[in-house]
Amino acid sequence: MTRFAIFAFLLSFAVAEAQACGSQAVPCKVALGDYHAAVPTVAAKPGEKRSAVLFFHGAGGRGDAVLDTDFLLRPFVEAGYLVLGPNGLIMQGSRYGSGWSFRPDGPQQRDEAAFAQQVLDDAAARFDIDRKRVLVSGFSIGASLTWYLACRQPDLGAAFAPVAGNFWRPHPATCEGPVDLLHTHGWQDNVFPLEGRQLGPHAHGSTFEGLQLWRSTNGCKAAGPDAYETRGLLWQRSWTTCESGRQVSLLLYAGGHEDPPREWAELARHWFEARLDARPRAN
Repeated sequence: MTRFAIFAFLLSFAVAEAQACGSQAVPCKVALGDYHAAVPTVAAKPGEKRSAVLFFHGAGGRGDAVLDTDFLLRPFVEAGYLVLGPNGLIMQGSRYGSGWSFRPDGPQQRDEAAFAQQVLDDAAARFDIDRKRVLVSGFSIGASLTWYLACRQPDLGAAFAPVAGNFWRPHPATCEGPVDLLHTHGWQDNVFPLEGRQLGPHAHGSTFEGLQLWRSTNGCKAAGPDAYETRGLLWQRSWTTCESGRQVSLLLYAGGHEDPPREWAELARHWFEARLDARPRAN
């Protein structure tokens, strides 16, 4: 085999390997870590890039959960979204193993905001996603990370949809800018109660206090919501007339520290797409 043939073979192998990454066995690598990707089988519309969900797993989890057929966000994949599952690091002193450097006063093993940006930039190049149509989500401490990223870097995603986790104490005094936020929480959650709880020297924050900060940041003048909706086991209350044009929503379900009902994904997707449609379009 000639040198040119060997080079061509190695190049084709490298390209094929790069295209195949994101699977359970072969995550896609970026400078600060790696991630998995659930790629939809439905083709994107001609001339359109895919929308995406960036999902941060809970303590002890892994990003390849996004590839499971019964995963919480599987309906997004079936609707044509690319779902990205970054992998957390093994956290020092944690009994759970993998996790995130999300608390401002905690150990900073990685710049998670920079890591999230790297994942999205890589996915945009590799899978042709639309960076302006990214929903950022997470569960438990992955949801806490989502709250902090939304507060520190509101332009990371087009909207944020954390589940079963929020700020830890001390709460941030301010956030960088308004966001569209759909926070989902189990009514009976006793791991991360709505009111928060003490955990040794640390404490989960209050969902209600956190939402007050978001209402203030978004310019929502009314203390109470102006829109209510009930769908089976899902109860939504929203602040929709904020000066920023953004929306804050609290979605509760009759459960504990667990995935919300299956219909959550469809509700969250329609909420996200409605928020995108509500924004002024560039000329």
